Amino acid sequence: MSSKPLPILPGATLGILGGGQLGRMFTIAARTMGYKVMVLDPDFASPAGQMADVHLQADYTDHGALKQLGAACAAVTTEFENVPAASLIELTNHCRVSPGAESVAIAQDRSHEKTWLREHGFATAPFALVDSEADLDAALAVTGAPALLKVSRFGYDGKGQARVGTLEEARAAYREFGGQPCVLEGFVQLELEVSVVLARSDAGECALFPIAENRHDNGILDVSIVPARVSDTLARQAREMACAVADKLGYVGVMAVEFFVAGGQLMINEIAPRPHNSGHYTLDACVTDQFEQQVRALCGLPLGDTRLLSPVAMVNILGNRWHNGGPNWDALLAHGNIKLHLYGKEAARPGRKMGHFNVLDADLPAALALAEKMRAAL
Repeated sequence: MSSKPLPILPGATLGILGGGQLGRMFTIAARTMGYKVMVLDPDFASPAGQMADVHLQADYTDHGALKQLGAACAAVTTEFENVPAASLIELTNHCRVSPGAESVAIAQDRSHEKTWLREHGFATAPFALVDSEADLDAALAVTGAPALLKVSRFGYDGKGQARVGTLEEARAAYREFGGQPCVLEGFVQLELEVSVVLARSDAGECALFPIAENRHDNGILDVSIVPARVSDTLARQAREMACAVADKLGYVGVMAVEFFVAGGQLMINEIAPRPHNSGHYTLDACVTDQFEQQVRALCGLPLGDTRLLSPVAMVNILGNRWHNGGPNWDALLAHGNIKLHLYGKEAARPGRKMGHFNVLDADLPAALALAEKMRAAL
């Protein structure tokens, strides 16, 4: 009979692989709770490295750095899904690692993820795997046209994907992607997109945050509206499906499940084995935010209260807005119910996430109206 592992308490050192904005917000949460934080990221100017006690500037496959991280930390987590699974396995020889390598390996490859979802009975948009150019004709027969060709690995925020309407366009896109494995996804009659951010403990307890309704622009999340404007039945189904995904993965940590709503039905679009952009509203609008929850799950602590304290609209701030002197912060900060979060990134580039702001209001339409007004004012 195995005993329950003892919780990791404040004063211990926690590690994180990845130094972007998600790692930064994890680091802030952990340090606020009294933990020390060691970040492994090759970028000397990483946003998380700026906030950590120690920044190991090394590659994610550097054995010396991984050994140093594992020796110093009571537990290690990940900021993004493209951390090599082999590095996570290596770290398990030294300390607790959450989420596990198997869950991350499934979510970091679209081909594996889509196949896993189908095999476990979860609804998705029609899709076909493309391992060579010769597969494209049969793939289009499955998905219909137009369709989206997406690289299986390392595609995010609209990168590594192309809309194709004919076999010739599909071949051209496949060649442009370097002939690497892809997934061809069919289009559905999309009504809206929603996401569920949740945490799951070692004991299998699942704590769900309120469902977010998401709008995208050029494949990048633009606005999240919480609570999502969906029926109670649909909301319950989304929560149940998200929990079922986490249970079947044996997942421990914070994760997000993105859904399409088409014909009143839910289809899973993607799984993110980490905190999620659409969960940034939790920083100001929930009793426990997703990053404190990440610390709690990693350390084996009881999961926090996920209640929504106020309706909220979250808006991403991209690098496109850094022109003519930069964003109009005066207009934004003139409102006492707007909370600004900037990520400490040095270089602003089009499409790069530089920060976000949350608009809180007891009246959701008023929160959304002000969010859209400030989005335009920036």
